[in-house]
Amino acid sequence: MRAVVTRVKNASVVINEQVNGQIGTGFLVLLGVAPNDTEVPADKLADKICNLRVFEDESEKMNLNLEQVGGSLLVVSQFTLYADTSSRRPGFSGAAKPDLAIPLYERFMAHCRERGFDVQHGEFGADMQVYSQNDGPVTILFDTEE
Repeated sequence: MRAVVTRVKNASVVINEQVNGQIGTGFLVLLGVAPNDTEVPADKLADKICNLRVFEDESEKMNLNLEQVGGSLLVVSQFTLYADTSSRRPGFSGAAKPDLAIPLYERFMAHCRERGFDVQHGEFGADMQVYSQNDGPVTILFDTEE
């Protein structure tokens, strides 16, 4: 799995001119699933992101995690994280098909919810507009194969 995690002051996802999900302080998570991914990396990635200490403490050091700042997550499926960019027109055969990707996308979000977080989301496969007010900016890349 791959994730691009951005610390945000607020973020939202709009589908068909309707807000589908929105958060205040927290993480905008763009999540991609590979064909060989399973529940184990999905759970580990969720734990890693939920424990990520990138919010500033009273000394202005990135020391606090999502729970400590009362943050939320906005998770958006993003098969393009597995783009093959060896040519001018990217290919996406490195991304999992929906029958595998959807359950793992749902599993990732469920694991975050089980930890007590508010998790908002996009809609798998939908045409979405994603808005965010990045904080910092702080953007972290995760790849469970590394």
